[in-house]
Amino acid sequence: MSERPQKDHLTGALRRGSVKKSVAAIHVSGKLTLLQRKLSNVLLLNAYDTLTTRTQHAIDARTLCHMVGYNSNDVDTLKASLRGLAETTAEWNMLDDAGREEWGISSLLAYAKLKDGVCEYGYSSALAEKLHDPKVFALINLDIQRRFTSGHALALYENCFRFVRTGSTGWWPLDLFRRLMGVDGSAYYESYKHLNAKIIKPAVAEVNRTSDIILTPEIQKRGRRVAAIRFLISRNPQLSILNIDDGAGLRTGPVYGRLRGLGVSDRLARQWLEDHGEQAVAEKLDYLGSREGVRSPVGYLSAVLEAQQTPFEEPVSPPVAGGRADQLGRIRTLIAARSPTQRDADRRLFASQLDSPEARADFERHGWMSPLNARGIIAFWTELHPEAFV
Repeated sequence: MSERPQKDHLTGALRRGSVKKSVAAIHVSGKLTLLQRKLSNVLLLNAYDTLTTRTQHAIDARTLCHMVGYNSNDVDTLKASLRGLAETTAEWNMLDDAGREEWGISSLLAYAKLKDGVCEYGYSSALAEKLHDPKVFALINLDIQRRFTSGHALALYENCFRFVRTGSTGWWPLDLFRRLMGVDGSAYYESYKHLNAKIIKPAVAEVNRTSDIILTPEIQKRGRRVAAIRFLISRNPQLSILNIDDGAGLRTGPVYGRLRGLGVSDRLARQWLEDHGEQAVAEKLDYLGSREGVRSPVGYLSAVLEAQQTPFEEPVSPPVAGGRADQLGRIRTLIAARSPTQRDADRRLFASQLDSPEARADFERHGWMSPLNARGIIAFWTELHPEAFV
């Protein structure tokens, strides 16, 4: 499919569309640090399920720090990063089917506060609507973002990943590309030679080495001067075996369909299937079908699945204080208190730390009750919530 240069008045980083579909564009300043960019993605993922229905979101600060990979005791760094997000603007252009334009601008975070070990934050209602629309903005996989060591590489990945299905970003004028990379206003990077050597080549190399996509840059010249750049995008076959875009396989199974038919949300249905396996969930569904008068099928399933005995909890009476069964019981309590989105993020974070295929396979099968990873699971949750294991 041929590509057309992007219209000059559309200044957003996102621009996708076809006949009878809206054209959406959103631009987040590229001047975020690597840490701020990772933090922004974690906060968005945490809030995503209720992004358009709640104005306040919360996540415990220790978990937040752990997920973006910095010292949970470094409160000053967390404050500085949140301050940077509140001072960063997001700008968008929207064209509807009738060609009417909507332009808007908002701070990336409307507010943030830290109190009693909890980070509370919110988005403006206008920005929340745009961030929740997959046609406008794409969630970034946390397993992948943790691998990036360069803010420019992560910025390039984010802006290119949103076009992975079309195979190309389309043409970006160089002034727009400099904005996306956070180097606009620098006389040094006005030279394409310097921009290419210091920003484009290193960022492309890290994206291709680190992520689930492969980028190939192409330039467009006006005379002898480089005027625009685009990136051709393909999937990285070396990372396809990691099933980075989680959920596609689970969604094709009959058990997933039965859960969705009962009104279970997509995220919660996948969480149950990952935690307990299709066979166990199917058995609970069959049992539910044999019972009459169940007012809340979803609530009933949640209760029976959470009560399911783990594969390696040995019956002990009474449980030994601090023993494995006791520790796993505390872990299950912690998990039950978290939202489906937080559970999904926890699982991804732990899975990204597993080195052997056997450990990953066992965790995929048994979730947090994985016998092969029992020690690591206990260590993981002890680090997140040490007060729960005193």
